[in-house]
Amino acid sequence: MKLVIIGSVAAGTSVAAKARRNNEDAQITIYDRDYDISYSGCGIPYYVGGEVESRDDLTPRDAAFFKKRYQLDVMTRHNVTAIDADAQTITVENLETGESFTDSYDSLVLATGASSIIPPIPGVDSDNVFPIRNIQNAEATRNFVDATNPKHATIIGAGFIGLEMAEQLKLRGIDVTVIERFPQVMPPLDKDMACRVEDHLEKNGIELMLGETVTELIGDGHVERVVTESGKAIDTDLVILSVGVRPNTQLAKSIGVTIGETGAIAINERMETNVKNVYAAGDVAESFSLVTGKPIWRPLGSTANKMGRALGDLITGGDLEHRGILGTGIFKVFGQAVAQTGLSEREARELGYDIEVLHNTKPDKPAYMGGKDMTIKAIGDRATRQLLGVQIVGFEGVDKRIDVFVTAITFKAKVDDLFHLDLAYAPPFSTTKDPVMYTGMALANSMDQSARLITPAELQKRIDAGEDMQIIDTRKASQFEKACVDCAVNIPLGDLRVASNDLDKTKPTVVYCNGGVTGNAAQNVLRNLGFTDVYNLSGGNKNYQLFKKYGN
Repeated sequence: MKLVIIGSVAAGTSVAAKARRNNEDAQITIYDRDYDISYSGCGIPYYVGGEVESRDDLTPRDAAFFKKRYQLDVMTRHNVTAIDADAQTITVENLETGESFTDSYDSLVLATGASSIIPPIPGVDSDNVFPIRNIQNAEATRNFVDATNPKHATIIGAGFIGLEMAEQLKLRGIDVTVIERFPQVMPPLDKDMACRVEDHLEKNGIELMLGETVTELIGDGHVERVVTESGKAIDTDLVILSVGVRPNTQLAKSIGVTIGETGAIAINERMETNVKNVYAAGDVAESFSLVTGKPIWRPLGSTANKMGRALGDLITGGDLEHRGILGTGIFKVFGQAVAQTGLSEREARELGYDIEVLHNTKPDKPAYMGGKDMTIKAIGDRATRQLLGVQIVGFEGVDKRIDVFVTAITFKAKVDDLFHLDLAYAPPFSTTKDPVMYTGMALANSMDQSARLITPAELQKRIDAGEDMQIIDTRKASQFEKACVDCAVNIPLGDLRVASNDLDKTKPTVVYCNGGVTGNAAQNVLRNLGFTDVYNLSGGNKNYQLFKKYGN
């Protein structure tokens, strides 16, 4: 058996390693036009910032390693220029010598990855403009920063790599402006969660220019000013391009491989393309959603490694399949962790789900053990009671909780099941009822209509429409006076039973506190007193004030 793999980062090397473990006799060759293989692209911001000291830490394995351990050939600086699918051959150019040769295959794997999008902006080829994708990009950027000590950096794009770069450059003493064409950072997040990240970035000295598009980079071969479509200009010494990536599908298209609706290669669960004996894995290939079953594209190293291992097994006679993904992601910026899995509220509504939305703010562990608040936004399907997606912003324990939610969604757990999970508890690690359990309790209660929730966006829409409602702030008067919901009246929880005699039990009523707990208690009081249409404001006044500040 002759296995040829094009691409040697996460997916390609995983295919090769698993194939060799299964089959000692297979002839395995990997071709890659780059210099480095099997590197950690996600570690690049930390190398540029100096948190990772050596490039070798990002490239722990080279061609010699794979030759010695797996008896396979990794040919770097070799570019596959053509494929003959009928003859099952490829044409390869040695980029060091310029010579070309032909190789044959029994199975061909396209693991060509993705490339940084370079926007067609005048000045984008200047010497102080850097994309962030591979080790060469990382080295060039770090060398420039070390040599020139820039005072100001402009980052174009507010995805997780862009924000990680913002943090790392700021920690090096560089002023940072982030420009994003969408009206929020982290476009995959819902706005009401992204605003928490924006607030944190601004508090840490990052200038955000959202809803802005860069139109020109001014300077004679060296950018000195960045100009946006609205006419704003920023003096700068360094420009980082982080506007996203696109799959490298040129070779696939040349032999008629089907490209899916996401722009990546369409595959089945066995990672087969429509061309015989040609497979695809990693950032160049589509996956499919475990929630909807529809194609999605999420270029992440974790996904690429899983796909690669499964494909290496399949090609050598195994029965592993690619089961799909949830699009799970997590990153950290100035100590704040941001995580997401499954569908956002926006996506769920666009797909036609009848959803329940919860904002749950709880400490990751007791306050006496140093617990810090995390906000969990959970989206549930009223029809099936299954979780559809979760977003979390917090400081500690975010990774633990998102992974629990990932597992629950993967195995089709219902929101009711979350309360019954036997999660690990001790004060250094969690509260007695973990935030995951609270999330399930509140979602289930709202779906049962026993403790209905209303989001700030839904409430504001009804206020703006002039709906006759009773909005009750259950906090202390001093808190109410500092900031409150529009049209609210202040009735502290302890006074609510007596004050309820002056309220209309049939009128829509919204209660709230700071985060939601006291609001829920007030909701129960009113329901037990015969009020028929009572809501608790999801996430409380803190959530509402962020909504008012940043919009939705």
